[in-house]
Amino acid sequence: MSLFNVFSISGSGMSAQSVRLNTTASNIANADSVSSSVDDTYRARHPVFAAEMQKAAAGQKESVGVQVLGVVESNKPLNVEYAPDHPMADGEGYIYKPNVNVIEEMTNMISASRSYQTNVQLAESAKNMLNKTLTLGKS
Repeated sequence: MSLFNVFSISGSGMSAQSVRLNTTASNIANADSVSSSVDDTYRARHPVFAAEMQKAAAGQKESVGVQVLGVVESNKPLNVEYAPDHPMADGEGYIYKPNVNVIEEMTNMISASRSYQTNVQLAESAKNMLNKTLTLGKS
């Protein structure tokens, strides 16, 4: 594998972790929202990733990286609370809150941030190796 492929691989990793950070931030931002119906309630979102192993298995010379397949909504049950005095309560006195677990989301955010940082360091190391290779013939 060429050192130039490392930039493509780490770049796809950084892009994937950026999507993960954005969805996690969106989940945290909406964690305390309230709705008067099940259909209007925010649901936690999570990105789905896939390694681009098909390229490697097919023998293509392209780099193997991470692909974002999409973002899916969580199917965990919503948090239903009986609050008849709340202005957003439905006819039966219930309010609906998102199925976001803030502790899980903070853990996801830390993990995504560290993964992003690791990809940045990988690209930096590859850059330094390429620079050292270029200076080998300068003596």
